[in-house]
Amino acid sequence: MTAIEVVTAYSVALSHGDIPTAFSHFSPDARWHQPGSHQFAGTKTGLEAIGKMLGDMMGATQGSLVINPTGALMANGNLVSFPVRFTGKNGDKTIDMNGVDLFEVVDGKIIQVWLFSEDQGAEDVFWN
Repeated sequence: MTAIEVVTAYSVALSHGDIPTAFSHFSPDARWHQPGSHQFAGTKTGLEAIGKMLGDMMGATQGSLVINPTGALMANGNLVSFPVRFTGKNGDKTIDMNGVDLFEVVDGKIIQVWLFSEDQGAEDVFWN
């Protein structure tokens, strides 16, 4: 599979709520770089840590966190850029923001993910 095909397969599985299939596209020691200054920020290493963070995010938003693609995936070698819009509710706070997820794919597996938000300060307030 090409890098774009791997990220597409991950995204499709995730959009169907098929977490085992989505995570099957990750290397077991993948690294997820969550930006910001909030409870979920920092680098998570391994599927268990990544899964816990994502599960905790869904819990904090009572399942309202939604990430939708906003444009075509673009590749540069083994890097794939994925433009997204994410929305959710955390208590009385809401978020509706653009971002870019950047995936690094090696040997058919996602080995790193970096997230970028259009307003990191607002995202920090949302998660704190």
